[in-house]
Amino acid sequence: MKILVINAGSSSIKYQLLDLEDVHHFSLLASGLVEKIAEPVGRITHKVFPGSPKEAKVVEDRPFPSHREGLSRVVDLLCDPENGVIRDAAEIAGVGHRVLNCGEVYSDTVRVDADVKAAIRDFFPLGPLHNPANLMGIEVAEEFFPSAAQVAVFDTAFHGTMPPKAFLYAVPYEWYEKFRLRKYGFHGTSHKFIARAAQEFLGIPREETDIISLHLGNGCSMAAVRGGKCVDTSMGVTPLEGLVMGTRSGDIDATAVEYIADKTGADVHQMLVALNKKSGLKGICGVNDMREVVAAAEGGNERAALALDMFVYRIQKYIGSYLAVVPNVKALVFTGGIGENSDGVRARIFQGLEHLGLVLDPEKNAIRSPEPREIQAAEAKTKILVIPTNEELQIALETKAVIEGREI
Repeated sequence: MKILVINAGSSSIKYQLLDLEDVHHFSLLASGLVEKIAEPVGRITHKVFPGSPKEAKVVEDRPFPSHREGLSRVVDLLCDPENGVIRDAAEIAGVGHRVLNCGEVYSDTVRVDADVKAAIRDFFPLGPLHNPANLMGIEVAEEFFPSAAQVAVFDTAFHGTMPPKAFLYAVPYEWYEKFRLRKYGFHGTSHKFIARAAQEFLGIPREETDIISLHLGNGCSMAAVRGGKCVDTSMGVTPLEGLVMGTRSGDIDATAVEYIADKTGADVHQMLVALNKKSGLKGICGVNDMREVVAAAEGGNERAALALDMFVYRIQKYIGSYLAVVPNVKALVFTGGIGENSDGVRARIFQGLEHLGLVLDPEKNAIRSPEPREIQAAEAKTKILVIPTNEELQIALETKAVIEGREI
């Protein structure tokens, strides 16, 4: 079954076309990115059979006035008589859309209809940068793929199993009732993929899948998973809460916003821009790429060393708190660009955690591999895993399940 996965941003469309049987039997037919939509000159980077000996790439700089023109060009490239991977758009059985947030309205992946689109629109205030673009992507895809099932995969859905004691804030309860203020959590598609992959790797049933998953990239989040279900996560009503990230502050005293606003004359919008785009690693040392931070720290840059220490320390604190939430934890699982690839960051995280039974094997930790693997020492009481995430595959799997009427 051919599934097109679309992640529509405010000025971009990221996509993959997969020919899918199940999680172990699939092929990536094409992938690409349309960027700088609505700017004078945009760009599309399109690959066929990416990562294989047959890979071929097309890069075009041209205007894309709207998402419609961008997706139109994607369809043309997919169906190109000489270099395309399908004959026509009707070959695509389903289009899986990554959608940021639908709150408590939908707790799982759903086929898109008028009610789903209305719910996505209703959550524009809680996802102002993502939900409008996600809905635009759906509406454009409906035009170009009229025979395909349009499926919405919500980034918050995996966290929908959190109990009220975990997702509510200790603020006036009416704020939750009237304004839907609560922790939603994000990176849910990745955490769900990792929970299933860890279950399979460990050879245990879902009801025994008690793990702590760490998605560490430019955006970072952790999830406490008990019985295969999320019981807590680090991100909140938006992706700002929680860990120190590339450009996001993570946890901060709310009154700090008022204090700095008074000192600088900034309004709430300007403060949120600062906390989301000018803070985190970038705010401390000027760069947000972890590779640059590590290199600068090792080169004697004190600010970079401080940023790295802060990044690691916040993760360590969350590990401690989640060990209390998942008392029979089977494994800590690392994923994401940093989690999968930075053995140095992983080593720093476990320094001083030996008393918790968390001990790395330095040689195993240093190995680079695209395969799931264990990196804990022989004396460790808890397994430490590295499992590459694949959010697009997860979206495709869930889209296929919805089409076939199967439980996800």
